[in-house]
Amino acid sequence: MMEDYTKYNIVLASGSPRRQELLRRIGIRDFSVVVPHADETYPAGLTAQETVAYIARKKAEAAQSLTAPDDLVITADTMVFLGDERLGKPHDEAEALRMLTELSGNRHTVCTGVTVRRGDRLDCFTVSTDVFFRTASEAELRAYIRSGEPMDKAGAYGIQGLGALLVERIDGDFFNVMGLPVLRLAQSLKTFGIDLLS
Repeated sequence: MMEDYTKYNIVLASGSPRRQELLRRIGIRDFSVVVPHADETYPAGLTAQETVAYIARKKAEAAQSLTAPDDLVITADTMVFLGDERLGKPHDEAEALRMLTELSGNRHTVCTGVTVRRGDRLDCFTVSTDVFFRTASEAELRAYIRSGEPMDKAGAYGIQGLGALLVERIDGDFFNVMGLPVLRLAQSLKTFGIDLLS
């Protein structure tokens, strides 16, 4: 029987519908959502993992003014890296095509930083997944862009949708590519007294 975690007010500090869906998938249905406005700039010279961890912590700090001290707050930041290049959300279809062309036939890395906070206690971690794209034609990439799916996603694709047709294989956590590494999150929640499989 699942542990009664309703004594906690769980807050997902993210407007991402995919992260909300993933929380529900692992049995957390009673949670609230806030969207903190954090400065997402970061110091030069950080590794991919350090970058997402840094921003996830900044989001946790920004969420403090929107939540109560005893709330259990989850923040996350996901980025796509092709080598040393960070691929954010495309500004237009031309940029989406450029990103997808670069990803075609190559390996890239999806990194997510997560912060779980309750009061003064903070647990920060990162998860990385390697994603291998098949080689796709320009016509295929343009057809994918016309679907509209790439336009609000880092790296210009969503692995949980039509973007799956571009992915040959992955090495690591699939759900991390969607934006929330649920296994590692569950392990963190367990240290806060929430055991989702008990």
